[in-house]
Amino acid sequence: GSTPTVEYLTISGGGGGGGAYFCGGGGAGGYLTATDFGVTGTSYTVTVGGGGAGADNSGYLKGTIGSVSTFSSFSPVGGGQGGGYQGYLEGGVGGSGGGSGQRTGTYPDGGAGTDGQGYDGAQGYGTGTHPVGTGGGGGGGAGAAAPDRTGVTSPSTGGAGASSSITGSAVTRAGGGGGGIKTPSVSTAGGTGGGGAGGYDNSAAVAGTTNTGSGGGGADNNTGTAADGGAGGSGVVIIKYPNPDTLYGAATGGTITTDGSYKVHTFTSSGTFTYTSVD
Repeated sequence: GSTPTVEYLTISGGGGGGGAYFCGGGGAGGYLTATDFGVTGTSYTVTVGGGGAGADNSGYLKGTIGSVSTFSSFSPVGGGQGGGYQGYLEGGVGGSGGGSGQRTGTYPDGGAGTDGQGYDGAQGYGTGTHPVGTGGGGGGGAGAAAPDRTGVTSPSTGGAGASSSITGSAVTRAGGGGGGIKTPSVSTAGGTGGGGAGGYDNSAAVAGTTNTGSGGGGADNNTGTAADGGAGGSGVVIIKYPNPDTLYGAATGGTITTDGSYKVHTFTSSGTFTYTSVD
């Protein structure tokens, strides 16, 4: 008989932001989507990856990489962790890369994104005197790399997320987290699609939005007290197919909605997508 086909969107968890001073934002979780995927089984385990933890303020560490989401053989890479302080500056590789931290004029490149899943994180910027404007780089997003910082007035924004209309309307997800900056006058906004803002002065880093796979913001605090990084946002898995279509029988799993002549199964937590072929 005929092989049923589905459209899918699978996003892994976003990376956590670095913790302490001048830290990088977390990268977005890997983003995979396609139409006309032939489902050859009748039951598929769906895993929704959690966001990586933001680093706490005690160890100058990087955040944690996001956990992997899975549908069938599609398992995009978790979001890269944001760089920390002192010996932990490098942004992590991931679906999208984390931004690097900065210390006394040292600011490595941001972490690399994975081809076809996301984009690179940004490098931070600063000098040995830590002037106002010193800070980490933003994490990459599923739609664009975070812009490298080239001076103390450069923004530390996360990379933009990617838009999908799989649920029936255009939604942007998987934005990168903003970097932590020593000033309130430079933007630390997360990337569109749910990226968490980076911290500045006494403002805390913000977590990535739940079920978007967005990165968490990097930390900073210029009052002498280190701060925590923001956690990455959890991922999501969405499956869509024609409705009615007798090939699928009564499909189950996730939250089921309709989009005109299609059914949509949205998994915001792990579960099972099951259908009974009646062809």
